[in-house]
Amino acid sequence: MTSLSSAPAGAPAARSTPPPPGRAPRRKQGGVVLAVPALAWYLIFMVGPLVAIFVIAVLHWPGMLQPVSYAGLGNVRTVLADPVFADAVVNTGIQLAVALPLMIVGAYMLGYYVAQRPPGHRFLRYLLFIPGLISTPAKAMVFYAVLSPDGLFNGALDKAGLGSLTDAWLASPSTALACLIVLDVWSGIGFTAVLFAARLGSVPDEVGEAAQLDGAGHWRAMWRIHFPMIRDFVGVVTMLQFLWTLFGSAQNVLLLTQGGPGSSSTTLSFLVYQKAFIAADLGYSQTVGVFLFLVGLAGLLTIRRVFRQNY
Repeated sequence: MTSLSSAPAGAPAARSTPPPPGRAPRRKQGGVVLAVPALAWYLIFMVGPLVAIFVIAVLHWPGMLQPVSYAGLGNVRTVLADPVFADAVVNTGIQLAVALPLMIVGAYMLGYYVAQRPPGHRFLRYLLFIPGLISTPAKAMVFYAVLSPDGLFNGALDKAGLGSLTDAWLASPSTALACLIVLDVWSGIGFTAVLFAARLGSVPDEVGEAAQLDGAGHWRAMWRIHFPMIRDFVGVVTMLQFLWTLFGSAQNVLLLTQGGPGSSSTTLSFLVYQKAFIAADLGYSQTVGVFLFLVGLAGLLTIRRVFRQNY
């Protein structure tokens, strides 16, 4: 009679043979297959237009249906010699240097306040989110109604006996860009504050309680305790707002000032639109687009380095 052999008592259980080196498990291979549509979408609609920007930048293309010729570095020389481009660089730099710090610092402080759950904090979250729900043309109409020569702001100055301070705010070279910056800050600070409040809400309550026991006030707890804990998140939000301000300012300029008076409110993103769709100079437009891309890339790398975790 044949007897079945069994492992001796106490012997370790048999282990499955690991897959040979260099051979990925079948589950991981399936994950790669599922990622193929997203990768194809990215290559076609992200990498493709990026390559097209650099290609068009070396072409002389005076319109969509016009003949195309090779321009080489001619577009670069034309752009660098154009005073409008120099004004756009300065205006964009001022816009980023003023709007971004105001937005991030103000939004963080406001988000910290909301995260402390004051009375009515739920309603306050919805109230802060409202500017993000309003379309850009509607926001532009509101600001035009406030800042036009016969608008609400000048009317309030007249009623307060300060009629000498009234101005055509959107049509004055000294105030047009400042009005656009105010619109950028108003549009983004509430939405960003809600993001900060959500992130600060995940910080354990024990951290704040320990800070209070140690005698730390809200100001010190906000900047010396909570801020380092969400430093990486602050960097991500700063990068997003940087990109939205850098590339999205064209719509506000188009709706409110058209880049004027003169070029006092022309930004780089609006200059790309203006040269492509109004002046029909695609080579010039995409040369500015290349410069805008490089500025955006340098800004992202700088922000990432500034806000990286240091512990």
